[in-house]
Amino acid sequence: MSSTTRHLPAEERKAVTVEAVIELAGEQDPGEITTAAIATRMKLTQGALFRHFPSKEAIWEAVMAWVAERLLARLDAAAEGVESPLAALEAMFMTHVDFVARHPGVPRMMFGELQRSGDTPAKRMVRTLIGRYGERLCALIKQGQAGGEIAAETDVQAAATLFIGTIQGLVMQSLLAGDPQRIRTDAAGAFAIYRRGIGVAR
Repeated sequence: MSSTTRHLPAEERKAVTVEAVIELAGEQDPGEITTAAIATRMKLTQGALFRHFPSKEAIWEAVMAWVAERLLARLDAAAEGVESPLAALEAMFMTHVDFVARHPGVPRMMFGELQRSGDTPAKRMVRTLIGRYGERLCALIKQGQAGGEIAAETDVQAAATLFIGTIQGLVMQSLLAGDPQRIRTDAAGAFAIYRRGIGVAR
């Protein structure tokens, strides 16, 4: 982080904090990230950090809000103007893969947060993200069914769940391999299988 961090306006400081946490999560176990480590990465004191976030939990919630906002915006942009629902689904799939590859700390944080006991604000944020994501997918799948591109007998909710689950599986494989970029290599083949599963037989 730049030495100018301490002079940033409040909203920019919060954004830089989120970026610092995501960077750290890509380098180490997110559960071991301390506020001291975040402050050090930003070249700030912990006191300065806590002027913007009352707790570590508040920082994590801000990170999840950042992820939700950025990911959904990119998914919407990817699907915009694509007339074929299946092509739009593919564009969203590859956009999500690209987002994960660019921010490998994000899935590590999300998986870690979901394993925590209790109902944290960050966990609720993740559930909201998945819900909004699923709504977009269901709408596209229904459009595909109406247009004859997706099999009419396809279970819409299950297909949306499988879409997200396929990406989560690719993420897990890349984490196990210790290679965040592996997800890019495996994505096309995985989507091709998904597409055959929901598409109309030719």
